[in-house]
Amino acid sequence: MGDPKFSRRKYEKPSHPWEGERIKAENELLMKYGLKNKRELWRAQSFVRTLRAQSRDLQARVRTGDKQAETETKELLQRCAKLALLPADGATLNDVLSLNTEAVLQRRFQTVIYRKGLAFTPKQARQFIVHGHASISGRKVTIPGYFVKRGEEDKIDYHTMSPISNDLHPVRPKPEDLQKIKEAAEAPKTEEKEEIKVAKPKLMKIIKTELKEEKESEADVPEPPEQEG
Repeated sequence: MGDPKFSRRKYEKPSHPWEGERIKAENELLMKYGLKNKRELWRAQSFVRTLRAQSRDLQARVRTGDKQAETETKELLQRCAKLALLPADGATLNDVLSLNTEAVLQRRFQTVIYRKGLAFTPKQARQFIVHGHASISGRKVTIPGYFVKRGEEDKIDYHTMSPISNDLHPVRPKPEDLQKIKEAAEAPKTEEKEEIKVAKPKLMKIIKTELKEEKESEADVPEPPEQEG
């Protein structure tokens, strides 16, 4: 059971700490959603893995005619619908398998605050939440990772006791800024130019020099003479 004074860790670390592609993808998600550290990302990934594992297990049990599995399937789909991860009606276990990490990150209180246009950036949304400027149904919520449930999204606003609730507060986004914030939140990321990455700067210089000489040598190659007909 464990010590009641210490909460259990709710995430699993990657099996291998040094994987370039994984680290790059993690850093992009950290920047996109304004996460404090990778533990918050790993927590979302572990949550998705748990849902997917439950879905696979229930699919196998439902095929055998297990009545308890049908009840657990209904409860799982209701849970996902309550968190707005799946539609309220018509969802199946296959839809649970299609969930990814970003679907969970988009339901965090911090992300919803930013997408509603109550903050200019995800980092600012986090600051508003931690400092007690945001509320749900008039109740102050200071947890950026709180999962916003279906029906709560329309009740999110600045806390009534916060100075930011004043329409003239300079930190508060103006109505003309809302469209820019929405476009920035939904804009796809532009592909970066591929560059040669090496560990040592001297090696980079050598590679660039060789490439330049190779291009010059190709340009200096004389064209073959035309044959007389």
